[in-house]
Amino acid sequence: MNLFEDIPQELPEELLTPLLDKKKVRIERIVSQGHCSDPDFWYDQVEHEWVSVLQGSAELEYEDGSVKTLSTGDCAFIPAHLKHRVKCTSLEPKCIWLAVFFAEDANE
Repeated sequence: MNLFEDIPQELPEELLTPLLDKKKVRIERIVSQGHCSDPDFWYDQVEHEWVSVLQGSAELEYEDGSVKTLSTGDCAFIPAHLKHRVKCTSLEPKCIWLAVFFAEDANE
């Protein structure tokens, strides 16, 4: 698979493509086009998450009000249960994320 192929021209919703799904590790390609989380929604995941923006840009907002801006090549680590949401993503170019989700005990 090529991470930059098979992307529709228009994306009414984010496109999630599973790349690997094992017991303690899950990898996804996420494609966003101006998508953001609902204002009252917070992710509160049981897994750790590492994300990298391969194309475009995005802003992650944390419950404490801080914002992390990610551009092409940037990455972020989001520990399990750290409440966060996607504040915004670029329209053009589309924002292409590589997301790795893993259990706290993934090294075992």
